[in-house]
Amino acid sequence: MTGAPAGPHPPPLVQALRGSCPRCGEGKLFRGPVQFADRCSGCALDFSQFNVGDGPAAFLILIVGAVLTVGALLLDAAAEPPWWMHLIWFPVGLFLTLGGLRLAKGWLLGAEYRNRAREGRLVR
Repeated sequence: MTGAPAGPHPPPLVQALRGSCPRCGEGKLFRGPVQFADRCSGCALDFSQFNVGDGPAAFLILIVGAVLTVGALLLDAAAEPPWWMHLIWFPVGLFLTLGGLRLAKGWLLGAEYRNRAREGRLVR
């Protein structure tokens, strides 16, 4: 992996919120809603060398599921709406999932870059 630059660069969370390259801060990190671009359009950093994996998705399932469940229970207890009013949780869940997944994947890639994370090796 390419090492982190000597100059100042934004923290991984700020870089993830912007959706920008962790090296130059200018190029785009994503080419779709949650799909990484192949390379940075600014500095040509190869994003395929980073392995974000399924960690963000696994945690997001638990977090978004808890938020939606608590929200639905609170709404039902406070207002007792008709059943069809709970259909609002589908777009809320979709927004939280896509936004959260994009943020989590961008943050993890930025953290891997900044910390120069590499695949584990056994020392013999």
